[in-house]
Amino acid sequence: MNLTVHTVREHAPSILVAGLSTAFGVSLISITGVLTQVIRDSGVDSATLTFILSFIAVVFVVIALYVGALVTANTFATIIAGRVRTIALLRLIGSSAARQRLAVAREGLTVGVVGALMGGIAGVLFSLLVVYAGVRSGALPAGNYSYLTATMLLPVLAVALTTTAASWAGSRRVLSVSPMDALGAAGESSFSEQTARRVRNRVALAVFVIGDLILVAGVLVGLVDPLGVLIGLVGGIFSFTGVVLGASVIMPRALRLIGRAFGTSATARLARENAVRYPERSARTTIGLVIGVTLITTFAVTVASYQSLIEAAQESMPGVYAGVDPLLAITVTVFSVLMGFSALIAAVGMVNNFSLNVLQRTRELGLLRALGFTARQIRRMILIESAQLSAAAVVVGLVLGTFYGWAGAQSLIGGIQGSPGIVVPTVPLVLLAVIVVAAVALTAVASLVPSRRATRITPVVALATE
Repeated sequence: MNLTVHTVREHAPSILVAGLSTAFGVSLISITGVLTQVIRDSGVDSATLTFILSFIAVVFVVIALYVGALVTANTFATIIAGRVRTIALLRLIGSSAARQRLAVAREGLTVGVVGALMGGIAGVLFSLLVVYAGVRSGALPAGNYSYLTATMLLPVLAVALTTTAASWAGSRRVLSVSPMDALGAAGESSFSEQTARRVRNRVALAVFVIGDLILVAGVLVGLVDPLGVLIGLVGGIFSFTGVVLGASVIMPRALRLIGRAFGTSATARLARENAVRYPERSARTTIGLVIGVTLITTFAVTVASYQSLIEAAQESMPGVYAGVDPLLAITVTVFSVLMGFSALIAAVGMVNNFSLNVLQRTRELGLLRALGFTARQIRRMILIESAQLSAAAVVVGLVLGTFYGWAGAQSLIGGIQGSPGIVVPTVPLVLLAVIVVAAVALTAVASLVPSRRATRITPVVALATE
């Protein structure tokens, strides 16, 4: 499972994503155990709150694994897109597609194992730091807490397996690379070719609709049983998987519509049309930011709605929930910190995919330079593309995240004693405003380094790049 220096650099973000996913799961299990012990020692309705915390931990760990797998699959798909000509050359001299795909899977296994081990260590250290800070600040009582349990091995093993599986899924394009692609320009599928894939598009729509129906069922079950959150979790995974499967058809249309707001200059028109000309590339890049915005919004709305439902139940039945305020504050604070892990997972994937896409377009950018575009115009075009990506991803992510977050909180504690039942989503507007600004800034920054590197190459050298 040895990787070359070039491959290590190529997969460094994937290793980081695997590490963050593992650290998230390990630290969540550890901190949830500490909170459970605090609740039991407090004398509050420990059975209910412990049950809620355990479910939140399970849900968040599954979400972290799912998001990590999506980001990894997306990253490997981007890497394979840049290796098409190399793979075709290997096919030309006798290598099979299955052998090439197996080689990619071995890379995924190495990435998963290395990232999982690093993340496991980081997760334990992070939980120690959080508890130590909580005790020193007075937010947590001092006690003999257990930080190492056998269940912490589950995220480590799960990340190693899901990363390998994600690399296998992301490398499916290897099967469509023929030896003849080595003799010509193996390009991305066009928008018409993407829309012509009716079976795939219908499957994506069906998965999305089925997922939404399952989410609604989870909310209804949650009115009588907190097990509704597990139904909602399955629905959310199905729903967002449908979005990912249909991204190459949906996102280009959204990007072209939003792109009209950036004017009619040559660079703006070219940036707008690139979204439709290369739908797979647009989808791979955009979906990373959609994952990030959806995830952060989901957690933010879940925590805010969770807090609102508990407070409403407390007002209705103060005797049952007496003394719950400090524990509620601790829970919200801890899970808000843990939410940052998932945000980092998606951010790393988005930045990496955008950088890889720009660097893989060296030949395309060199052709534009040869046709008369200046380096400044190229950088402006890439910046406009990144702005389009941000706007489209933020809009889609906010809508999806608000719905998923509300459904998650509602299905988890919608039926607790004193609950008002179905409530409207609680959206923290300040946090969402920060999300919008951060997404725009992150995408802009992600475009600077690769665009400068690409435009420093002379047109002649760029056109000679394979």
